[in-house]
Formats: sequence, C-alpha cells, structure tokens
Amino acid sequence: QVQLVESGGGLVQPGGSLRLSCAASGMIFGIRDMGWYRQAPGKQRELVARFPSVGRTNYADSVKGRFTISRDNAKNTVYLQMLSLKPGDTAVYYCNAEISVTRGGYPRDYWGQGTQVTVSS
Repeated sequence: QVQLVESGGGLVQPGGSLRLSCAASGMIFGIRDMGWYRQAPGKQRELVARFPSVGRTNYADSVKGRFTISRDNAKNTVYLQMLSLKPGDTAVYYCNAEISVTRGGYPRDYWGQGTQVTVSS
C-alpha cells in the first residue's frame, strides 16, 4: 500500500508563512510528478504547484512569486513553502503524486488526506 502523509498546516496571520510537507511511503517503485492542490469551501479543487519528474515546475497564477515547491527524491517528499499568505489562500491543501508500485507498472494518482491552512487576523 502507498500512503501520502501531509504536515505543516495551521492558522497564520496575513503576510505570514507556512511550510507544508508531504512524504510518500509504502510499496513504491517510482514517483513521477508530485504536486499540491487546494480546495476552499464551496469551490473546486485547484492546482497550486506541480513538480514534474522531467521539466519545469509550474504554479497557479495566484501564487506565483509567493509559493515555492521543492522535492527530495531520496525521501520521497515534496514541500510547499508559502510566503506572504493572504486570506484567499485559506483552503485544505492536498498532496498528489503519480506512483508506480512495480517495475514497468503504469503510475497512478495518490492523494494525501489534506491539511488545513487558515489565513486570518
């Protein structure tokens, strides 16, 4: 089985910062893309940032210049550094990874359980 476990969410004032972490564990042969999504109340889940195995990282326009995604392949972990947080960033943040569990197996999507980020004074 494969698990994605997120940590680092919480309550922060506007202008503050948080760092989210997501570690993948279990029967993992390989990880392709990793990323972060978020879902605010009453809204659809949206891409925040993505770190592909090949190619450049990409970000939602709303977070460019404030958020940075990074990845430690040795630890099967992806991070999201969030600076200059705004109330509009309030959401549940979900980690996503494309993981193969066998050699030659096609990667499938796995999701974390979500971590709440609340930006409020």
